[in-house]
Amino acid sequence: MVVKIYPEINKVYFIEEYTLFHILNGKGGIEVDFKTYYDWEDKAIYLEKGQYIKFLSEDFIVRKIEFPSQEKFQNQEVRVLFKHLISLGYINLMECEECHRYLSKTAFSDTTSDILDISSKQWFWQNPFHASKEEYQIIFDMKDIIDKEFSNHLTNADLTSLINQNGYDAQALLKSKIGLSAKTLLGKKRLIESQKEIAFTDKNIQEVSYDLGFTDPAYFNRVFKNNIGLTPKEFRESFDFEKRDQFSQDILELLKTHHTSERSLSFYADQMNLSIKTLSKKVKQKMNTSLGQLIRLELINTAKMMLLNEYPIHTVAVRLGFEESNHFSRFFKHYAGISPSEFKNKKSNL
Repeated sequence: MVVKIYPEINKVYFIEEYTLFHILNGKGGIEVDFKTYYDWEDKAIYLEKGQYIKFLSEDFIVRKIEFPSQEKFQNQEVRVLFKHLISLGYINLMECEECHRYLSKTAFSDTTSDILDISSKQWFWQNPFHASKEEYQIIFDMKDIIDKEFSNHLTNADLTSLINQNGYDAQALLKSKIGLSAKTLLGKKRLIESQKEIAFTDKNIQEVSYDLGFTDPAYFNRVFKNNIGLTPKEFRESFDFEKRDQFSQDILELLKTHHTSERSLSFYADQMNLSIKTLSKKVKQKMNTSLGQLIRLELINTAKMMLLNEYPIHTVAVRLGFEESNHFSRFFKHYAGISPSEFKNKKSNL
C-alpha cells in the first residue's frame, strides 16, 4: 500500500508492516526508537514491524510504502534493509539513480515490491560495513537471534553457539565489521524494548523488568538509569507520547526564523527565557542532540535548498552570513560530506 501523509508533529506512528518512508518535504529531525536523526534527506528509510517514527516538525510530507508480504522478508537479500544494526536502514538516493527514478515515477504502481529488490542491490553496493555477502549473512543471522532472544540474558558463549557455522568466528566478525560485540547489541536491543514497554504501555515497572528477564527490579532500575539518565518512572513521565511537545516546536520555529542571522546560544536562550545551561540540557534531553548541531543543520538545509534553486555559491554564502565563499564551502563540505559544487552536480544528474 502506498500513501502520501502529512504527519502531525511529535505524534508517534507505530510501524505495523515492513515500511519504506520517502520524505518528500520537511525540515528538522525525525525520531526512530528514541533516537533522533537529522540526516534523512535524500534517503529511503526502511523500518520493520515493532518500530516507531516521530516527525519533529510540522511541515513534513511523506510517501509511505507498506509491504505486507511476509514471504518477501524471508529473503536474506532483503532483510538487510530492515534489520538495523547501529543506525537507520536506508538507501542513499543520490547514489542510486534507479531507486530515485522508481520513487519519482512509479511508486504508486501495484509493483511496489520491486523497490525492495532495487534497494537491496544498492545496499550491498553501498556496503556500509565493508563485508562480503557471506559475512553479512552471518552478521544478520546474529541480529535475528538477538531480536528473538534479547529477554533471555544470553551470554556471549550462548550467542556464539547458536550461530557457529561456515567456519566463521561470529563474535570476531561482528566486532570487526560493526565495531560492537554481540553482547553490546543485545544490551542495546533490551534497552530499546524496555523504553517501549515503559513509554507505550501501562505495565508497572516491576512487570516490565520481569518481562525483560530481570529477576531484580531494583537492578533493572539501576541499569536503566545508568544508560538513559532517568529512572524508569521519570522516563515514563517525561515521554508523554499523546501530547505535542511545545518546547521542541518552539525551538525549531526559532531556528527556522533566525538561523541565518543568529548563531549564538545566548540569543536562543534569551528568546526561550532560559539560561544557556538549562536550554542546552533540555534540547539534549528532549531532542537527543545539541543546540549547536540544530543550528548547523538549519544552515546546511537552507544552503541545500538555495543550491538546488541555482543560487550561486557566493550568494548562498552571503545570505547565510559567511564573510567568504571559501569559509562557507569548508563548512558545507565538513557537515554535508561533499562540496557545494559537488552537491549541485549530483542533484543535476538525477
